[in-house]
Amino acid sequence: MRSSILRLRLPLRVPLRPAGVKVLPLRRFLSTTTTAPAETTPATEKAEKPYYITTPIFYVNAAPHVGHLYTMVLADVLKRWQELHGRRAILVTGTDEHGMKVQQAAAAAGTTPRLFCDAGADQFKALATVANCSFDIFQRTSTTAHADAVQHFWRQLDARGYIYKGAHSGWYCVSDETFYPSTQIETIVDPASGRKLTVSKETGKTVEWTSETNYHFRLSELQPKLKQWYEDNPEWVVPAVRHRDLAADIDAGLGDLSISRPQERLSWGVPVPDDPTQTIYVWLDALVNYLTASHYPFTPGHESTHGWPADVHLLGKDITKFHGIYWPSFLLALGLPLPTKLVTHSHWTLDNAKMSKSSGNGVNPFYALERFGVDTLRYYLCRHGRLAGDTRWSNEWVLRRYNNELRAGFGNLVNRVCSKVFSIRAGVEAAMAQEQGEGWALDVHDLKQKKAVETARDSADEKMRAHDVSGALSGIKNLMQNTNQYMQSTAPWSLHTPDTAALQARRIYFASEGIRVAALLLQPFIPQKAGEMLDLLAVDEGKRGIEFATLGADRTYGAGTKGRGGRVFPELSE
Repeated sequence: MRSSILRLRLPLRVPLRPAGVKVLPLRRFLSTTTTAPAETTPATEKAEKPYYITTPIFYVNAAPHVGHLYTMVLADVLKRWQELHGRRAILVTGTDEHGMKVQQAAAAAGTTPRLFCDAGADQFKALATVANCSFDIFQRTSTTAHADAVQHFWRQLDARGYIYKGAHSGWYCVSDETFYPSTQIETIVDPASGRKLTVSKETGKTVEWTSETNYHFRLSELQPKLKQWYEDNPEWVVPAVRHRDLAADIDAGLGDLSISRPQERLSWGVPVPDDPTQTIYVWLDALVNYLTASHYPFTPGHESTHGWPADVHLLGKDITKFHGIYWPSFLLALGLPLPTKLVTHSHWTLDNAKMSKSSGNGVNPFYALERFGVDTLRYYLCRHGRLAGDTRWSNEWVLRRYNNELRAGFGNLVNRVCSKVFSIRAGVEAAMAQEQGEGWALDVHDLKQKKAVETARDSADEKMRAHDVSGALSGIKNLMQNTNQYMQSTAPWSLHTPDTAALQARRIYFASEGIRVAALLLQPFIPQKAGEMLDLLAVDEGKRGIEFATLGADRTYGAGTKGRGGRVFPELSE
């Protein structure tokens, strides 16, 4: 196989996607329990709060890499899982367009911040679209609506006495857009130049000593409330190790937070209300985007109509402090509901180093999508990505997962059952006659397969409730493997005499049920390919919700499938 890694070493203005990558039509789930949109609900009834999930908004100072794609796909899978249950869901993603490093990157590119951000936002929006991520809102922090929300948020903090003006000195990191205390910086020697550099211990990014007058947020006053929140909600941050780390940081003490920069240093941002000499701190600006997308400032009586509080903030582990300490403190100060869960994931690495825009070691997601296919890459990212531990990117493992699990596993299984030899419909009708198999004398192979099909949905649902996307997908893969083993052990192709026709129908019924349930559960992960498998089984569009993902729940499928087997997962060249 080709051993070269798809690396990202691109200027900002690259094509939005390679010519070979197609935008897939969005395929929604159809369920008999689908919740009506809020606007169709009678005025006398309060609309159910939609499931609201967010990705972090991505910096536009360089092109996206596979790590960004992973976050998008993970959020999309969590959203689609809710839709599979028939719940209305809102997915928000977007771009973080203000701050010093964006201002500097635009200047280095010889363009204005506005044009620079437009180009960057287009790339991230294109990536989400090409990867078949069903986002509902693409939030940009440079919009007027967002600026209005940020300034309203500021005024509310100020009116409650949480903002004051004063001198501030500290180590500022442009790359991380934050001040670091002296205990979190160190001096290193740059191996390339031999120069001594002062850097953040946490990120390794260069810091510089800065003295200025700006506004501060009384973070220290919120420490008791925040500490209590963590004690009362011990599973708020996932995984648990990051919850413990954040709780320890809170226990160690919180100092007040600088929340503005002098306009003469930072002009590209939201101005402080009534003080044009100051620009609002980029992280305060950015975090409010989650409220902006849910129509903040809220109309009284409709605070949750557009989703708030978020059910899940999905984010990388490197920005947990901002989401786990600063953001809840801002919300507590205003008496606003906190998000239900912070789900934090680890990094994707290349050559044993975190993928990074600044270091140029990112895998280009557009080329990877073109090379392997959209659902192939979605499957790989969900199978290999982890919340707790970093994951190494590997072209070889993408192909291995595809060939072993998708092509030889799911694809081969569908082709076997949909061959000219078998009639799925005959199997379904035989099961109906036997009251979904209760009248059959089942052998050990049938019983094992029956249990695998009956338990798959609840097992996957339990994993998804814990936001264990990889674990859920692994369980669905196990159902596929069990069904393949069932076919191999029972050899229904050898049952071709009139005396064995009933037994063959039983074997094909249990095998086809394994495929049908697995394909239903796969829809959030690989929506296009799962849809193709369900099409081959002739599963009605209206019977693809979670309530049908169990043994015997659908008695209508299987007509005309004989000899329909196709190449759902064609060969990928190495």
